[in-house]
Amino acid sequence: MANAVMIVGATSAIARATAAAFAAKGHDIYLAGRNADELGRIAADLAIRYRINARWGIFIAEDMASHAGFFNQAMAEMGEMRGVVLAMGMLGDQQAARDFPLGAEVIMVNFTAAASILSHCANYLEARKQGFIIGISSVAGDRGRQSNYPYGAAKAGLSAYLQGLRNRLFHSGVRVITVKPGFVDTAMTYGMAGLFLVASPQYMGERIVAALNKSADVVYLPWFWRYIMLIIKNIPEAIFKKLKL
Repeated sequence: MANAVMIVGATSAIARATAAAFAAKGHDIYLAGRNADELGRIAADLAIRYRINARWGIFIAEDMASHAGFFNQAMAEMGEMRGVVLAMGMLGDQQAARDFPLGAEVIMVNFTAAASILSHCANYLEARKQGFIIGISSVAGDRGRQSNYPYGAAKAGLSAYLQGLRNRLFHSGVRVITVKPGFVDTAMTYGMAGLFLVASPQYMGERIVAALNKSADVVYLPWFWRYIMLIIKNIPEAIFKKLKL
């Protein structure tokens, strides 16, 4: 599986669409997630529809002590890996997350656990001196807001981590791309009030794969979120703190 792509957090809508977009280009796929039944169904569908080799393994984000073993097992099955897409995330109840036990879980899944599995992927790709890492962060990390600051803080940390990896792995020929989605029509956003300019998972998957053929290190999806966030980031703090965002 020399051209295989690992998808971490593979049962999310964005991850499924991204896996399908890679499979359509002939890449073999390794799916990582916690739901064995769902992973098996997705892998079987990809293998049949695109005539590629699709495998899967159980990955528990919170169990960071297991990440090295998971990665070694995945590599034993794949043989080789071309790149990885980090698509896992946990929004959680942001009101409840104001109490730190739940807030800590949101931060741990979106940042600490993400950094843990990416560290194994980065070391592998750096040794091979080729490949790519695509990390799905969020526009929520561009500026802390009262509505989702535990989630946003974790994504801000992930964006900084990916930036550091990009600086480190550039010298080894490994590409690191940070993807910052706006609102996407997924289970994570289902029923949320105030959503606008909502993109489909299929659009996201196709654009994530297409990002490998472009030079940008940080990709906002859809593209106009770059300018929306540029405005939001430049609102003076004295004014911003009075807003209810």
